[in-house]
Amino acid sequence: MTYLESVGKAALTPSTERPGADFAAAAFDEGFTPEGEPRGAYGCLFGRLDPPAFEDASEWIRIELARRGVVFGGAESHPFAVDPVPRIIELDEWKQVEAGLIQRVRALNEFLADLYTEGRILAAGIVPQRVIDEAGWFEPVMARPGAPRVRAHVAGPDLVRRPDGSFAVLEDNLRAPSGLTYLLAAREAVSPLILASGLRPRALDGSLIALRTAIVDAAPEGVTDPHIVLLSDGPGISGAFYEHRELGRLLDLRVATAADLRRDGPQLLVREGAGERPVDVIYRRIDDERLVEADGSATELGELLIEPLLAGRLGCVNSPGSGVGDDKAVHTYVEAMISFYLGEKPILPSVPAYDLGDPAQLAEALPRLGELVIKPRSEFGGSGVLVGPLASGGELRHARGLVEAAPEHWIAQEPVPLSTHPTVVDGALRSRHVDLRPFVITGEAETTVVPGGLTRFAREEGEMVVNSGRGGGAKDTWVLQPDGRTSP
Repeated sequence: MTYLESVGKAALTPSTERPGADFAAAAFDEGFTPEGEPRGAYGCLFGRLDPPAFEDASEWIRIELARRGVVFGGAESHPFAVDPVPRIIELDEWKQVEAGLIQRVRALNEFLADLYTEGRILAAGIVPQRVIDEAGWFEPVMARPGAPRVRAHVAGPDLVRRPDGSFAVLEDNLRAPSGLTYLLAAREAVSPLILASGLRPRALDGSLIALRTAIVDAAPEGVTDPHIVLLSDGPGISGAFYEHRELGRLLDLRVATAADLRRDGPQLLVREGAGERPVDVIYRRIDDERLVEADGSATELGELLIEPLLAGRLGCVNSPGSGVGDDKAVHTYVEAMISFYLGEKPILPSVPAYDLGDPAQLAEALPRLGELVIKPRSEFGGSGVLVGPLASGGELRHARGLVEAAPEHWIAQEPVPLSTHPTVVDGALRSRHVDLRPFVITGEAETTVVPGGLTRFAREEGEMVVNSGRGGGAKDTWVLQPDGRTSP
């Protein structure tokens, strides 16, 4: 009897009675082959740990995370849920993913630097000018003389595994991707399972060093010991305030809100105790980050940051204006950016998509809306997304009306049934859909990819939106070291 049979094959097989069941049934199973045998290192994992062991681990992981106050959400925060069954990625596969992530972020950072200076990619017609004109997160002030280079120092692309088992990029996430400290919390919570599993995942120790280095590297010229402020919306407002607080503790950063800041000419100051202190670097972790309003006037944040930035007195991570790379229409051109800037073929492909502001692409996509995923260009966290194969007729008619009324505000992507992974649900292992949020950190000298990243899973059977803000949970992701397993 195989392990899959011992836990009940039906429990790990998607139901065929749900809407869109054929679509979901095409998903790649991370843990088991179609014949029910554990894949690769999962044989070692499941040979040593059975469902009752994982169920016991679920409880002590929950207690440990609660003890440490690991939560997600703003005014209505909820416990951060970590499933004990880790996602395993073999080293050879990870090396390919890592190379693809580095290549992709290099190209995106070249695009950001070019976009706010020469605009070569626009002149060449590789990215249409209209896409930038309509991009909600383009920051014109960063094109002014004296503005620092625009860079996404921390990127958190969302990866999905396709039915053939290969990875592709669903979104790029350059503004302020959250999850790094949640990844560290997940690793610490499940660490007792590592010894019991007989597996040796790569350590995550270098991630904080790489992030601290990238932030220090962003300091103004000549500043070697910068005073750094992590800018947050604050407790009860920011959904990731736990992360902001933890990064402040782990990296010795001052965590502040805009109300704690004041500008004195070209110098930004932060209130500390009864006095004030000059700020050299801002690590932006706020939701409303625009510097300039649509009418060209400065926002409250812009009043604080624009003059110090243009005067060369302030560095910023991630740069203002980097969010233009998160525009979903811009995302459809990233493979072309890799070719244009690097002269290379993409190692890690994008999920194929349509820029619906292009009449030719719109004409191709409209007859297929029921087969595609429809996304608003400027929303995040799964907001406004419609998965065509899972949608009702009424939902599709409504979506078609929105797209036809303003196609430039939408994109469409080919659907990818997110891969499934064994997950503890009510004391048994069940299939739940997952994605992967890796972290790519760019400093002056090197680009670092945190090994594995944060695997996110949907709580409900068949659900394909895995964001923590929508109730999803997380798994630790183990990238195995060389010879990183023993026999069951």
